[in-house]
Amino acid sequence: MAASTAISGCTTTTHVFFKGTAPFLLSCRRHYRRWCEFLPPTPATSGGLINNQHSSITRVAKFTPLLLPSSPSPVAVSYSSSAIITPAASRRRRRRMQLLCYCTETEAQNTTESPSATAAVTLDGDDDAVRAAANTLDIRVGRIVKAWRHEEADSLYVEEVDVGEPEPRTICSGLVKYMPLHLLQDRNVIVLGNLKPRNMRGVKSFGMLMAASDATHENVELLVPPEGAVPGERVWFGSVDEKENLPDVASPNQVQKKKIWELVQPHLKTDDSRVAKLGIHHMRTSAGVIVSESLKNANIS
Repeated sequence: MAASTAISGCTTTTHVFFKGTAPFLLSCRRHYRRWCEFLPPTPATSGGLINNQHSSITRVAKFTPLLLPSSPSPVAVSYSSSAIITPAASRRRRRRMQLLCYCTETEAQNTTESPSATAAVTLDGDDDAVRAAANTLDIRVGRIVKAWRHEEADSLYVEEVDVGEPEPRTICSGLVKYMPLHLLQDRNVIVLGNLKPRNMRGVKSFGMLMAASDATHENVELLVPPEGAVPGERVWFGSVDEKENLPDVASPNQVQKKKIWELVQPHLKTDDSRVAKLGIHHMRTSAGVIVSESLKNANIS
Protein backbone atom coordinates (compact mmCIF):
# COMPACT_ATOMS: atom_id res chain seq x y z
CA MET A 1 0.00 0.00 0.00
CA ALA A 2 1.34 3.43 -0.79
CA ALA A 3 0.29 6.79 0.53
CA SER A 4 1.71 10.11 -0.61
CA THR A 5 1.35 13.63 0.66
CA ALA A 6 2.76 16.92 -0.60
CA ILE A 7 5.05 18.68 1.83
CA SER A 8 4.51 22.41 2.09
CA GLY A 9 7.46 24.40 0.79
CA CYS A 10 8.87 21.51 -1.18
CA THR A 11 8.39 20.97 -4.89
CA THR A 12 8.66 17.21 -4.63
CA THR A 13 6.70 14.51 -2.86
CA THR A 14 7.50 12.32 0.12
CA HIS A 15 6.21 8.74 -0.13
CA VAL A 16 5.61 6.34 2.73
CA PHE A 17 5.24 2.70 1.71
CA PHE A 18 3.71 0.09 3.98
CA LYS A 19 5.03 -3.43 3.97
CA GLY A 20 2.72 -5.34 6.28
CA THR A 21 2.50 -2.93 9.21
CA ALA A 22 6.00 -1.50 8.99
CA PRO A 23 6.42 1.87 7.24
CA PHE A 24 9.44 2.41 5.04
CA LEU A 25 10.34 5.99 4.19
CA LEU A 26 11.34 7.06 0.72
CA SER A 27 12.70 10.58 0.77
CA CYS A 28 11.88 13.36 -1.68
CA ARG A 29 12.50 12.42 -5.28
CA ARG A 30 15.58 14.55 -5.48
CA HIS A 31 17.10 12.28 -2.82
CA TYR A 32 15.57 9.08 -4.18
CA ARG A 33 18.93 7.57 -5.02
CA ARG A 34 19.86 7.60 -1.35
CA TRP A 35 16.77 5.83 -0.01
CA CYS A 36 18.41 2.38 -0.09
CA GLU A 37 20.80 3.23 2.71
CA PHE A 38 17.93 3.43 5.17
CA LEU A 39 16.27 0.13 4.25
CA PRO A 40 17.64 -2.78 6.30
CA PRO A 41 18.44 -6.11 4.62
CA THR A 42 15.85 -7.73 6.90
CA PRO A 43 13.15 -6.17 9.11
CA ALA A 44 15.02 -7.26 12.25
CA THR A 45 18.39 -5.76 11.31
CA SER A 46 19.58 -3.41 14.02
CA GLY A 47 20.19 0.17 12.96
CA GLY A 48 17.59 -0.05 10.18
CA LEU A 49 14.47 2.03 9.68
CA ILE A 50 12.25 -0.29 11.68
CA ASN A 51 13.58 -2.46 14.50
CA ASN A 52 10.58 -4.09 16.20
CA GLN A 53 8.98 -1.27 18.22
CA HIS A 54 11.05 1.86 17.78
CA SER A 55 13.85 3.27 15.70
CA SER A 56 14.74 6.62 14.25
CA ILE A 57 16.37 7.95 11.13
CA THR A 58 17.67 11.32 10.13
CA ARG A 59 16.80 12.60 6.68
CA VAL A 60 17.58 15.71 4.67
CA ALA A 61 14.58 17.58 3.23
CA LYS A 62 12.80 20.94 3.11
CA PHE A 63 9.48 20.70 4.86
CA THR A 64 6.98 22.07 7.29
CA PRO A 65 5.56 19.58 9.79
CA LEU A 66 2.57 17.77 8.35
CA LEU A 67 0.81 14.70 9.77
CA LEU A 68 0.36 11.81 7.41
CA PRO A 69 -3.19 10.57 6.84
CA SER A 70 -4.27 7.62 8.95
CA SER A 71 -3.71 4.15 7.57
CA PRO A 72 -5.28 0.72 8.26
CA SER A 73 -2.21 -0.05 10.33
CA PRO A 74 -2.10 2.08 13.49
CA VAL A 75 1.27 3.75 12.98
CA ALA A 76 2.00 7.09 14.60
CA VAL A 77 4.48 9.37 12.82
CA SER A 78 5.76 12.47 14.55
CA TYR A 79 8.31 15.11 13.64
CA SER A 80 10.82 16.40 16.13
CA SER A 81 10.55 20.18 16.45
CA SER A 82 14.18 20.31 17.47
CA ALA A 83 15.08 19.11 13.98
CA ILE A 84 14.48 22.60 12.44
CA ILE A 85 17.59 24.40 13.51
CA THR A 86 18.64 26.34 10.40
CA PRO A 87 18.24 30.14 10.67
CA ALA A 88 15.76 31.81 8.35
CA ALA A 89 18.61 33.54 6.53
CA SER A 90 19.89 30.16 5.40
CA ARG A 91 16.65 28.59 4.22
CA ARG A 92 18.30 27.12 1.17
CA ARG A 93 20.46 25.02 3.37
CA ARG A 94 19.32 21.51 4.05
CA ARG A 95 17.40 20.86 7.21
CA ARG A 96 17.26 17.69 9.18
CA MET A 97 14.06 15.80 9.67
CA GLN A 98 13.70 13.10 12.27
CA LEU A 99 11.05 10.51 11.85
CA LEU A 100 10.11 8.37 14.82
CA CYS A 101 8.25 5.26 13.87
CA TYR A 102 6.30 3.31 16.43
CA CYS A 103 4.59 0.01 15.94
CA THR A 104 1.74 -0.84 18.26
CA GLU A 105 2.48 -3.18 21.15
CA THR A 106 0.38 -5.87 19.53
CA GLU A 107 2.27 -5.63 16.24
CA ALA A 108 5.60 -5.76 18.02
CA GLN A 109 4.56 -8.92 19.84
CA ASN A 110 3.33 -10.51 16.63
CA THR A 111 6.51 -9.72 14.68
CA THR A 112 9.04 -10.55 17.40
CA GLU A 113 9.95 -14.21 17.79
CA SER A 114 11.28 -15.62 21.01
CA PRO A 115 14.97 -16.68 20.95
CA SER A 116 14.05 -20.30 21.58
CA ALA A 117 11.60 -20.36 18.68
CA THR A 118 14.17 -18.79 16.36
CA ALA A 119 16.81 -21.29 17.44
CA ALA A 120 14.43 -24.19 16.84
CA VAL A 121 13.61 -22.97 13.33
CA THR A 122 17.29 -22.51 12.53
CA LEU A 123 18.20 -25.97 13.80
CA ASP A 124 15.38 -27.64 11.85
CA GLY A 125 16.27 -25.71 8.71
CA ASP A 126 19.95 -26.65 8.89
CA ASP A 127 19.46 -30.28 9.93
CA ASP A 128 19.57 -31.85 6.47
CA ALA A 129 22.52 -29.72 5.37
CA VAL A 130 24.54 -30.59 8.47
CA ARG A 131 23.79 -34.30 8.13
CA ALA A 132 24.70 -34.27 4.44
CA ALA A 133 28.02 -32.62 5.32
CA ALA A 134 28.62 -35.09 8.17
CA ASN A 135 28.18 -38.04 5.84
CA THR A 136 31.02 -36.76 3.64
CA LEU A 137 33.42 -37.23 6.56
CA ASP A 138 35.52 -40.38 6.28
CA ILE A 139 34.65 -41.87 9.68
CA ARG A 140 35.58 -45.52 10.04
CA VAL A 141 35.91 -48.31 12.54
CA GLY A 142 39.53 -48.85 13.51
CA ARG A 143 41.61 -51.13 15.69
CA ILE A 144 44.72 -49.95 17.53
CA VAL A 145 47.47 -52.49 16.80
CA LYS A 146 50.23 -50.63 18.64
CA ALA A 147 50.49 -47.60 20.94
CA TRP A 148 53.34 -45.80 22.70
CA ARG A 149 54.22 -42.51 24.38
CA HIS A 150 55.35 -39.68 22.11
CA GLU A 151 59.06 -39.08 22.73
CA GLU A 152 58.82 -35.30 22.35
CA ALA A 153 55.39 -34.53 23.82
CA ASP A 154 54.36 -35.59 27.31
CA SER A 155 50.62 -35.28 26.60
CA LEU A 156 50.56 -37.37 23.42
CA TYR A 157 50.26 -41.01 22.56
CA VAL A 158 51.18 -42.34 19.12
CA GLU A 159 49.04 -45.17 17.74
CA GLU A 160 49.16 -47.38 14.69
CA VAL A 161 45.54 -48.00 13.71
CA ASP A 162 44.13 -50.55 11.29
CA VAL A 163 41.35 -48.84 9.30
CA GLY A 164 41.07 -51.42 6.54
CA GLU A 165 43.92 -50.03 4.43
CA PRO A 166 47.07 -51.93 3.32
CA GLU A 167 49.11 -50.25 6.06
CA PRO A 168 48.06 -49.01 9.52
CA ARG A 169 47.64 -45.27 9.96
CA THR A 170 49.82 -43.36 12.37
CA ILE A 171 47.69 -41.14 14.61
CA CYS A 172 48.68 -38.90 17.52
CA SER A 173 46.16 -38.33 20.31
CA GLY A 174 46.28 -36.22 23.46
CA LEU A 175 44.98 -38.93 25.78
CA VAL A 176 47.87 -39.31 28.24
CA LYS A 177 46.00 -37.34 30.90
CA TYR A 178 42.80 -39.37 30.53
CA MET A 179 43.71 -43.06 30.17
CA PRO A 180 46.67 -45.36 30.77
CA LEU A 181 48.57 -46.71 27.82
CA HIS A 182 47.62 -50.36 28.33
CA LEU A 183 43.93 -49.55 27.72
CA LEU A 184 44.74 -48.50 24.17
CA GLN A 185 46.38 -51.74 23.08
CA ASP A 186 44.23 -53.84 20.70
CA ARG A 187 41.26 -51.57 21.24
CA ASN A 188 38.45 -50.92 18.74
CA VAL A 189 38.00 -47.21 18.07
CA ILE A 190 36.29 -44.71 15.76
CA VAL A 191 38.63 -42.81 13.43
CA LEU A 192 38.06 -39.58 11.50
CA GLY A 193 40.30 -40.13 8.49
CA ASN A 194 39.96 -37.29 5.98
CA LEU A 195 41.55 -34.48 7.92
CA LYS A 196 44.75 -33.01 6.54
CA PRO A 197 47.84 -34.67 8.04
CA ARG A 198 49.40 -32.70 10.88
CA ASN A 199 52.95 -32.68 12.16
CA MET A 200 52.77 -33.37 15.91
CA ARG A 201 56.20 -32.68 17.37
CA GLY A 202 58.01 -34.53 14.62
CA VAL A 203 55.41 -37.27 14.08
CA LYS A 204 52.92 -36.87 11.24
CA SER A 205 49.37 -37.73 12.28
CA PHE A 206 46.94 -39.04 9.64
CA GLY A 207 43.60 -38.81 11.43
CA MET A 208 41.90 -38.44 14.78
CA LEU A 209 40.48 -40.85 17.35
CA MET A 210 36.93 -39.69 18.19
CA ALA A 211 36.05 -39.36 21.85
CA ALA A 212 33.32 -38.08 24.17
CA SER A 213 34.03 -35.59 26.96
CA ASP A 214 32.02 -33.97 29.73
CA ALA A 215 31.41 -30.22 30.01
CA THR A 216 34.53 -29.61 32.10
CA HIS A 217 36.67 -31.83 29.84
CA GLU A 218 37.93 -33.66 32.93
CA ASN A 219 36.58 -37.01 31.73
CA VAL A 220 37.32 -38.23 28.22
CA GLU A 221 36.36 -41.60 26.72
CA LEU A 222 37.01 -43.03 23.29
CA LEU A 223 33.86 -43.88 21.34
CA VAL A 224 33.10 -47.60 21.20
CA PRO A 225 32.03 -49.35 17.97
CA PRO A 226 29.34 -52.03 18.25
CA GLU A 227 30.26 -55.66 18.71
CA GLY A 228 31.01 -57.25 15.35
CA ALA A 229 32.08 -54.04 13.58
CA VAL A 230 35.01 -54.64 11.23
CA PRO A 231 38.05 -52.33 10.90
CA GLY A 232 37.62 -50.15 7.85
CA GLU A 233 33.82 -50.20 7.96
CA ARG A 234 32.29 -46.81 7.25
CA VAL A 235 30.31 -44.92 9.86
CA TRP A 236 27.29 -42.76 8.93
CA PHE A 237 24.53 -40.69 10.50
CA GLY A 238 20.93 -41.74 9.95
CA SER A 239 18.88 -44.89 9.60
CA VAL A 240 19.99 -48.40 8.64
CA ASP A 241 18.39 -48.04 5.21
CA GLU A 242 20.54 -45.04 4.29
CA LYS A 243 23.78 -47.00 4.11
CA GLU A 244 23.42 -47.64 0.37
CA ASN A 245 22.82 -43.97 -0.48
CA LEU A 246 25.77 -42.36 1.26
CA PRO A 247 27.69 -39.65 -0.65
CA ASP A 248 31.34 -39.99 -1.56
CA VAL A 249 33.72 -38.90 1.16
CA ALA A 250 35.26 -35.46 0.79
CA SER A 251 38.97 -35.02 0.21
CA PRO A 252 41.09 -33.57 3.04
CA ASN A 253 41.36 -30.33 1.04
CA GLN A 254 37.56 -30.10 0.73
CA VAL A 255 37.11 -30.77 4.44
CA GLN A 256 39.48 -27.95 5.25
CA LYS A 257 38.27 -25.48 2.63
CA LYS A 258 34.55 -25.96 3.34
CA LYS A 259 35.15 -26.24 7.11
CA ILE A 260 33.06 -29.40 7.18
CA TRP A 261 34.35 -30.62 10.53
CA GLU A 262 33.79 -27.19 12.11
CA LEU A 263 30.19 -27.28 10.85
CA VAL A 264 29.45 -30.79 12.06
CA GLN A 265 31.30 -31.08 15.37
CA PRO A 266 29.08 -28.75 17.49
CA HIS A 267 26.09 -31.02 16.74
CA LEU A 268 27.80 -34.25 17.88
CA LYS A 269 26.77 -35.45 21.36
CA THR A 270 25.82 -38.53 23.33
CA ASP A 271 22.25 -38.85 24.61
CA ASP A 272 20.84 -40.12 27.91
CA SER A 273 21.56 -43.67 26.77
CA ARG A 274 25.21 -42.85 25.87
CA VAL A 275 24.47 -43.28 22.16
CA ALA A 276 26.47 -41.01 19.84
CA LYS A 277 24.24 -38.76 17.73
CA LEU A 278 24.27 -35.91 15.27
CA GLY A 279 21.19 -34.00 16.40
CA ILE A 280 18.50 -36.68 16.28
CA HIS A 281 20.42 -38.98 13.94
CA HIS A 282 22.24 -42.02 15.29
CA MET A 283 25.92 -42.52 14.57
CA ARG A 284 26.08 -46.10 13.33
CA THR A 285 27.74 -48.91 11.46
CA SER A 286 26.02 -51.89 9.83
CA ALA A 287 26.55 -53.76 13.14
CA GLY A 288 24.72 -51.17 15.26
CA VAL A 289 25.06 -47.77 16.92
CA ILE A 290 28.21 -46.24 18.41
CA VAL A 291 28.28 -45.40 22.12
CA SER A 292 30.38 -43.94 24.91
CA GLU A 293 31.31 -46.22 27.80
CA SER A 294 29.75 -44.07 30.53
CA LEU A 295 29.36 -40.41 29.49
CA LYS A 296 25.80 -39.15 28.95
CA ASN A 297 24.92 -35.88 27.18
CA ALA A 298 28.61 -35.40 26.41
CA ASN A 299 30.33 -33.56 23.60
CA ILE A 300 32.04 -35.53 20.86
CA SER A 301 35.21 -34.47 19.11
